[in-house]
Amino acid sequence: MKNLAVSRRYAKALILIGQENGQADLYNEELEAVVSLFDTQEGFEAALTNPLYNKNDRKKVLEAVLEAANLSVVMNSFLKLLFDKGRIVFLRDIASYYKNLADELKGIVKASITSATQLSSDAVEKIRDALSKRVGKTIVLNVEQDPSLIGGVVTKIGDLVLDGSVKTQLINMRETLKKGESV
Repeated sequence: MKNLAVSRRYAKALILIGQENGQADLYNEELEAVVSLFDTQEGFEAALTNPLYNKNDRKKVLEAVLEAANLSVVMNSFLKLLFDKGRIVFLRDIASYYKNLADELKGIVKASITSATQLSSDAVEKIRDALSKRVGKTIVLNVEQDPSLIGGVVTKIGDLVLDGSVKTQLINMRETLKKGESV
């Protein structure tokens, strides 16, 4: 849980700088590029994060990569700060959270919908439009299927959960009956 809080704090700090200087999209691209290096260059992430390696040597690796990568001054400083504070290990989470913040700046919100059965593309579009009107932003919708819901849908937008599943309704009904209340 602490890792998430740390990642959010650094991502929020960087997005504030990006908002101030109009470079939020550039920083998003640069973070994605560094994470891509982690994914494609075997051993690079370990060379920066593994405490068994000498810290000065790890910093030299970072500096060499930063020089070759031709990143913005702010991103260079940000990555060096993460390294110096021992937070470079959180870079993937920071980049992910930063992307969400950058999308929000552009009026894009991610949402997910889980249904018991396969939804038609028409139904998905209607749900997307309704959610978009409700939050006043463009919705990027992730659609999943979970037969255990029995019927209905569960929609998540950030921390908001709209649960219209039959499974939840049955659970609620059972709890009400246990308490002896009328349904």
